[in-house]
Amino acid sequence: MAIIGQFVKDVLSQPAILVGLVALLGLIIQRKPVGDVIAGTVKTILGFVILGAGATTLVGSLDKLSPLLEAGFGVRGVVPNNEAIVAIAQSALGRETALIMVFGLVANLVIARLTPLKYVFLTGHHTFFMAALLSAVLGTAGLSGALLVLVGSLVLGVLMVLMPAMADAYMPRVTGGQPIALGHFGTLGYWLAGAIGSKVGKAEDSIEKYRLPASLSFFRDSLVATAVVMLAVFVVAVLAAGDQAVELAGDQNVWAFALMQALTFTAGVAIILQGVRLIIAEIVPAFQGIAARVVPEARPALDCPITFPYAPTAVLVGFIASFVGGLISMVVLAAAGLPVIVPGLVPHFFVGGTAGVFGNATGGRRGCVVGAFVNGILITIGAALLLPTLGALGFANTTFGDSDFQWVGILIGSAGKVFGQSPIALAAAVVIAFVFLLGLGIASTQRRKAASHTGVSM
Repeated sequence: MAIIGQFVKDVLSQPAILVGLVALLGLIIQRKPVGDVIAGTVKTILGFVILGAGATTLVGSLDKLSPLLEAGFGVRGVVPNNEAIVAIAQSALGRETALIMVFGLVANLVIARLTPLKYVFLTGHHTFFMAALLSAVLGTAGLSGALLVLVGSLVLGVLMVLMPAMADAYMPRVTGGQPIALGHFGTLGYWLAGAIGSKVGKAEDSIEKYRLPASLSFFRDSLVATAVVMLAVFVVAVLAAGDQAVELAGDQNVWAFALMQALTFTAGVAIILQGVRLIIAEIVPAFQGIAARVVPEARPALDCPITFPYAPTAVLVGFIASFVGGLISMVVLAAAGLPVIVPGLVPHFFVGGTAGVFGNATGGRRGCVVGAFVNGILITIGAALLLPTLGALGFANTTFGDSDFQWVGILIGSAGKVFGQSPIALAAAVVIAFVFLLGLGIASTQRRKAASHTGVSM
């Protein structure tokens, strides 16, 4: 058991290594020359390492911004952060989490092989996070031991094909039809943003080609625009924080601190975009070998930054719109006497930014803003409703920040309230519910394929 746990922690939960192994296997299956196998594998791993380095750089900047906002505006409460809540969960649920992840990966391949949902979920850390969530909510609901692991593994396997299928309603519009899928457990928010975008705007009115006055032409460069906007955010935060901003800046001049953090954030975005380009160039050709032998017609489902190069301006606008939605929702929660969920900058950037990309793909600039704004409301209210389902973990000052963790936890928690007195009945109810959702996903995928064959837009 210790060996399995260490393997999951060191290999399967590391996106770079997991995707590198997939690329290696795919290239070997295609019988590529040794040089091509080594080059393709190394470049794929490097792409994810670069992406991770960019994310670390960006998150480091946001971690400097959060205390400024707290000091300036007196914002305190539960801050959603997936990494933090999973770290807490591992102290009590490490064994169950490891087993659910391993068998969930197996279930993903089996379901992809046997159904039209030909997705292989390659976002290893999100798989790990979902396994931790399932361990917590199933245990709180009333399951334990082998039954908890069995049900959790099946649910995880279903989610690993169901959510990419859900995102695929709009993903081809984002990527221009490239054969990649989205493997990230914020998909409910992305799908909702795409659906809303199609109702409030027009795709051809993309925010990426929005014309600006000549004096603001520098905003056409997405990185320059990101730097300017983030500098404005840091300046406002510094002014609001006052003397505490000087303390947070340490030995550095407070305005130089604001400038460097804004530029550091922008550098993180630039690194992420470079990593994504490298991943796309390598993983898609390598994946053809997996598709041919293991899961015919399989598609790789990758992390949400995979969408960023397609609409970098929408990422920034989506981040801001989602954060505003989170702020408004925080006030509403406080007024309603519910747990106060402080908008976490990390989930609002990655999830809100991706929601902005989806909203822009279907509804242009209006879709980008409205879709991401609704996502911000969704992940804030969802975080508050999730807390009671986490048992002892719900008393921590953090929780899961992405929509799929939230609705899955709330659904299982609700089943626990009804069937918690009988573990067998609870297990059956959860399995039936997710098999039903899988059936809906299969039916929706078949309809989309039929529509594409007849030229009808769905």
